[in-house]
Amino acid sequence: MARIQVSLSKQKSDFHFLARNASGHTVEIDDATAYEDGRGHGVGPMQLLVMAIGGCSGVDVMSILKKSRQHVTRFDIEVVGEKPDGVSPSIFFHIHISYDLEGDIQASKAQRAIELSLGKYCSVAATLKKTARITYEYRVNGQLFRPQSSLE
Repeated sequence: MARIQVSLSKQKSDFHFLARNASGHTVEIDDATAYEDGRGHGVGPMQLLVMAIGGCSGVDVMSILKKSRQHVTRFDIEVVGEKPDGVSPSIFFHIHISYDLEGDIQASKAQRAIELSLGKYCSVAATLKKTARITYEYRVNGQLFRPQSSLE
């Protein structure tokens, strides 16, 4: 059984924490809404969730494309999560992921990699799709694709 353990330490500001994994890598977490300037000192917890699905899926997609002998020269991902305001807990009801790839890549292989990631391999997506509808679009060398398939 896999076990993931992290530690968090409160910093000088009341809502600012430094999270550290077992390898020593860190992430600053904070609640920007607690500050007058709305900025805070780190990433918000819900922002971490949308970062996590993007990172999880990105790693999967790269792995699948490499195994398919696709040569990726640039890969950017943008994730937008939608959740209600003024309620607690405020849970994501929709997450949209935009993948932007360049290189010697067949669009059909990119779509297959994305669907395998979001539908089978990405643990973060599997966790979030219990409460959120996950949709995606992708670009390959500037050409936009908006698949109609459902990932539910």
